[in-house]
Amino acid sequence: MFDRLEAFIRHMGEAQCEGALAERLADICREMGFAYFALTHHVDILRAPQPVIRLHNYPPDWAAWFDREQLGPSDPVHRASHVTSAGFAWSSLPAMIHLTPRDRLVLKLAGSQGLGDGFTVPANVPGESHGSCSFATAAGNAFPEHEMFFAQLIGTYAFERARGLWRMRGRGASDLPKLTDRQRDCLYWAARGKTDWEIARILGLRRDTVIQHLKHARERYGVSKRTQLAVHALYDGIICFTDILSR
Repeated sequence: MFDRLEAFIRHMGEAQCEGALAERLADICREMGFAYFALTHHVDILRAPQPVIRLHNYPPDWAAWFDREQLGPSDPVHRASHVTSAGFAWSSLPAMIHLTPRDRLVLKLAGSQGLGDGFTVPANVPGESHGSCSFATAAGNAFPEHEMFFAQLIGTYAFERARGLWRMRGRGASDLPKLTDRQRDCLYWAARGKTDWEIARILGLRRDTVIQHLKHARERYGVSKRTQLAVHALYDGIICFTDILSR
């Protein structure tokens, strides 16, 4: 298996454009016993600010309907990938999320378009829209359970390679605002609901210094309120929910 993975990674590294990456994904997809793949950000693809990641070989009619219905953010497979960090078979969806009547309709229509069971690898990166890499069988074909571990590795690496190509033509990690250690410290405590005076006592700073640190952090993000600052910092991974929530 590791020889296969090494060969795949080498071929992926040679892909210098999204078309070449898609060709390699289609090859490994068939080798694993799947018929389809989709590597995508979970956005309304027709209306999302560009660039976004979107590679697939799904049936054209299904992809067109999916986009018209704006299912990128709400597709049940996509939503399920937001509650786990490990790959999962689509057959396990009912145990992962509440399936609404619309969800069941989406899955039924996917089957009518030739999609069988699938396996999805989450790719949720701070500062970016949620994403995933999915592999699906043709309707009626057996699901290759013995390939799930390999598909997990392939999906993770493929999405990261796609991100590398995406960063070459759009926003990357280097574009994120840079906060100093002290700015982040002040933001951390502000996000936990502490006042400027309380933050000063905790960090051993003057209150005016805390105010300046938070002011400069807001300026770097181009926002005027500390609530907006906290939201942006959460989205970019500068702080995380466990930093500010205690249960």
